[in-house]
Amino acid sequence: MSRFVAFDVETPNAENNRMSAIGIAVIEEGAVLDSFASLVNPETYFLPFNVALTGITPQAAEKAPAFDALWERIGPLLSSGVLLAHNAPFDMGVLARCLRAYCIDFERYVPYACTVRMGRRLLPGLPDHRLNTMCAHYGIPLDHHRADSDSLACAELFLRYRQAGLSCEPFLRWFDMQTMRTLKPKEAAALLREGTLPPLML
Repeated sequence: MSRFVAFDVETPNAENNRMSAIGIAVIEEGAVLDSFASLVNPETYFLPFNVALTGITPQAAEKAPAFDALWERIGPLLSSGVLLAHNAPFDMGVLARCLRAYCIDFERYVPYACTVRMGRRLLPGLPDHRLNTMCAHYGIPLDHHRADSDSLACAELFLRYRQAGLSCEPFLRWFDMQTMRTLKPKEAAALLREGTLPPLML
């Protein structure tokens, strides 16, 4: 599998079980080939902190489609390759909770990689490995905490890592969408042996 799908979600409150925005950037053959972004009506409350962080107001989100209405568009993208995100366990968890909230069926075990972990391995000397720090290091444009910009920035970071010779295979993980957690290496190895997980061809 040589297709990677960088995504980023913004949330309306600290429960992190609904989205107020999503951005997706599809990477294939060393380039971003497709992208999609939308506000999402979370159908729940907003906290002032999240509004200030993301710039998304309840009034703006109210006019946007809800997650289940967007799924026909974003589902095929998210299932078309290995998912990438910056601090990926957060975004994977939000995605899993949204799927559960709307009773949407998806693959149980989803392959992903985290660009934070990759950055730490490749550039251990940076003061931190937040998205804005990494983008400043590489000169990647970023409008931080905007899902469209963050997902494209994540994709560009991944491409920079690959250009620097970093292999993504040591960073691949499997997320259990049912239990909403990353599988431990021994768990993933056992599921691979029994054929529950497909081998990834990168």
